[in-house]
Amino acid sequence: MTGLGAVFRPQLPPERLRAMARVADDAGIEELWLWEDCFLEGGISAAAAALAWTERLRVGVGLLPVPLRNVAVTAMETATLHRLFPGRAVLAVGHGVQEWMGQVGARAESPVTLLREYLDALRALLRGERLTTSGRYVNLDGVALDWPPGEVPEVLTGATGPRTLRLAGEAADGTVLTASTAPEGVRRARQLIDEGRKEAGRTDPHRVVVYLHTATGADAAARLRAEIEANGENPVPEHGVAGDAHAVAEAVQRLADAGADTVVLQPTADEPDPEGFIRFVAHEVRPLVP
Repeated sequence: MTGLGAVFRPQLPPERLRAMARVADDAGIEELWLWEDCFLEGGISAAAAALAWTERLRVGVGLLPVPLRNVAVTAMETATLHRLFPGRAVLAVGHGVQEWMGQVGARAESPVTLLREYLDALRALLRGERLTTSGRYVNLDGVALDWPPGEVPEVLTGATGPRTLRLAGEAADGTVLTASTAPEGVRRARQLIDEGRKEAGRTDPHRVVVYLHTATGADAAARLRAEIEANGENPVPEHGVAGDAHAVAEAVQRLADAGADTVVLQPTADEPDPEGFIRFVAHEVRPLVP
């Protein structure tokens, strides 16, 4: 079955998260995804709150920028979430927006090298290993978690370019693709991910999560077009969907047919009814997505 989720956008103030998370939990949507965009809201703190306010909802953070976070801290926070809320936290790490990384003095000269070292170390720590490593960016001396998670969680990474997509296949357990990824882009991403998996000799599952620009209700098409153009993208039909539940479900199915395991519906920044959007996804779109 194709997984379905929705985004709580950090353009909303943090105090809106409680109501949104509870609506998502009550409505029965599988996943609510949060962003750690600079300089809006913290991903781990928001995820912990959303998990505490809900009973069954899975909460994703897509993504945590690795230049901002020492890998040992990310491992500690990830393990804590998984021990407190087993199986309900989904964390993705990635390069982060390079302009933002430059603003805080954390821009890496080689983002791919940093991400490779980070993924290898993070997954090892979450497996409960004691790790000593000396890399270009990640340096650990006998570091191990005193409270590793009971079950080893999946670690996802955000990826767009070919090198990072191949790295995702080699070193991550799943990949998050942006809302500008059309079905053909998902197919190409899957090919590159599989190349990396083959190179690393990996045969375990690899989940692909894809965001989808989504607008429904009054002026949906105009709002969607403005959103995509504001992101500097070409507002072609493949880059989002505007319309009723049937139109949205068809767009989700196209991404699933291309290789997406989970599609996360991303409302426009000016969505007039964020709670209503969550109910729309759960009550109207979910029954139409096999």
